[in-house]
Amino acid sequence: MSVKRRKDSKNRILKEGEYERSNNTYEFKWTDKNGKRHSIYAKTLDELREKELDILRDTLNGIKANGKNLTVNDFYKKWENLKRGLKDNTFQNYKYMYNQFAREHLGNIKICELKRTDIRGFYNMLLDNRHLKVRTIECLHTVLHQILELAVEDDCIRYNPSDNALRELKRAHNKDVEKRKALTKDEQKIFEKYLEKEGFNHKWYPIFIVMLWTGMRVGEVTGLTWEDIDFENNTITVSHTLVYYDRGGKDRCGYAINTPKTNAGNRVIPMIEKVKLALLEEKAYQKELGIECVSKIDGYTNFVFVNRFGTTYNQATLNKALRRIIRDCNYEIMDKGNANSIILPNISNHSLRHTFTTRMLEAGVNIKVMQEVLGHSDAQTTMNIYAEAKQDFTKEELDKFARYFE
Repeated sequence: MSVKRRKDSKNRILKEGEYERSNNTYEFKWTDKNGKRHSIYAKTLDELREKELDILRDTLNGIKANGKNLTVNDFYKKWENLKRGLKDNTFQNYKYMYNQFAREHLGNIKICELKRTDIRGFYNMLLDNRHLKVRTIECLHTVLHQILELAVEDDCIRYNPSDNALRELKRAHNKDVEKRKALTKDEQKIFEKYLEKEGFNHKWYPIFIVMLWTGMRVGEVTGLTWEDIDFENNTITVSHTLVYYDRGGKDRCGYAINTPKTNAGNRVIPMIEKVKLALLEEKAYQKELGIECVSKIDGYTNFVFVNRFGTTYNQATLNKALRRIIRDCNYEIMDKGNANSIILPNISNHSLRHTFTTRMLEAGVNIKVMQEVLGHSDAQTTMNIYAEAKQDFTKEELDKFARYFE
């Protein structure tokens, strides 16, 4: 006895689970491996069967049907609840980046509908229309990639649509991240000589000399306390770092003390005479003006570098001061009217750390020693800086060689 096949109003045979509804639209019903029933709808039978193929592909790839309606914002919330192991300032920065830039533009898109082209277009918009720097987009990409990776792990999408998106952006716009520039020997001499002069900018001499001749990170320098300085043995102990960030709460921005980025960040740095004299000058300057540290942060006080109110500095303040010093120094050089004079480049606090690394290279310091002094846990990080500096150093030496024969 033959089995009677179900047909639609157009006399087409319907497969198992397919139904024609009273309004002439179509429905497909199925039960997943957990016994949960699902339905999808379509205006035509052909459209319904296209959706059935998608369901089959998702089933074969282990994609969850109940994840179809989840949005990017839903997975951000999940990421926010699950993310552990980050320092609070880093975590708050990641949350700020997502909420500031991604929540509105990508957040309401269903995770299953998000395409590579959506991510690519989003990054292009941030670069071309919002004029964000590549480094800022790089930070946002770190968060977004982790969020979408959660969706992959939860079997809601087959692949991470943000894979390679940042690399493609850099290549398409020829926007490879610029190397952090180190000062040349001549530029460093000009910079130091300018700060040594009496005047408004001389007050910054001690802190920038310490940064230039220890290679310490800006948070390590601003977090230094007088207890970390051993004038008898000429050493500086680095055991913590000062951070200033948006906490995301009622008090918003504030300071905190963190442990160093890695265990290698805990270190003792030999203090050369120039650094020692700079620190003694800072101590004498504060005593003369009656400046006393009033900052108390996570149990730390008696900070070495404080402003006239006795409170600690942050990275933004020092970068602003550095830009002003570079500007004033360059104006002074240009006012002398020598067209061939060296002009200082725009640099940041971190550039001073790279400058110190470059000077160590030029002096022939062992790479292992460089790694320990800089506080790198990974030798490759030191090697990368070493390679960049060595390339510039080699070119400089060859230029001298060429000038010799000229």
